Amino acid sequence: MADKFAATWVSHSSIGDFLNWPRGYFLKNVWKRPETGHKVQISSPPASLGLAVHDVLESLSILPAQKRFQEPLVPKLEIAWEKYTGKLGGFFDVETEYRFKTKAEEMIRKVEKNPGPLTNLAVKIEMNLPYFWLSEELNIILCGKIDWLEYLKETDSVNIIDFKTGKHEESPDSLQLPIYVLLVNNCQKRKVEGAFYWYLDSSDKPVQKTIPDIDKAQKQILKIAKDIKLARTLNKLKCLFNGCPHCEPLEKIFKGEGEFVGINSFGQDCFVLPQQAAESREGVIV
Repeated sequence: MADKFAATWVSHSSIGDFLNWPRGYFLKNVWKRPETGHKVQISSPPASLGLAVHDVLESLSILPAQKRFQEPLVPKLEIAWEKYTGKLGGFFDVETEYRFKTKAEEMIRKVEKNPGPLTNLAVKIEMNLPYFWLSEELNIILCGKIDWLEYLKETDSVNIIDFKTGKHEESPDSLQLPIYVLLVNNCQKRKVEGAFYWYLDSSDKPVQKTIPDIDKAQKQILKIAKDIKLARTLNKLKCLFNGCPHCEPLEKIFKGEGEFVGINSFGQDCFVLPQQAAESREGVIV
């Protein structure tokens, strides 16, 4: 019987974790600290930059289109940044934090100067975390948060827009867009017209991507989800490389070696690690 509280939940990020480092998947998506019952996250400057920028841009979608850019966005970033300042955001010194915050401001100003589709009508899915039953029979749920849905009045359809704050482009075989299309198709009534990535660090406008065969993608995603459920049931979530750079930082948290710095807005216990301080002093290029 379908039970969302006992279901296996999968998303683009958790699927990526499972496929690339199953032990990391376990430590990020399954394991909870005995002391608090919370999942864990390692705070890092790039992630904090991305979260702050997303907070600002996504907040615009609830405003009437004509009011979104009446006020400057940088003050909104100042407010959003308070959730990520200091060690809670993975910053060990003011110079590193200033560098990342300046980069975030540059991205926000770029959008202000070239708002493009963000000046058009938008659709909001009435769910904090959109999800649907990928398989009720197998008790598997697919979930994910879509950055922006541009409403196209002429066709009563939507465009998916995903904001990217990193330097690397999404892989052509990424399952992110198929997952987002499935979520949009199942969590609201309008069809998907187009899908776009907006690389905020390098581009003034979104880049359109080809929407994949959704039926084929759904079968592929369901197969991976079934593998995840089976691996969790059999407790077969071990590092593929007997220790790797992706799993090791989380292993240190698991062993109690990290420094707890607070709880984030997702209810996760946030940690930083000693080597992050050394990397911060050496300087990080973003």
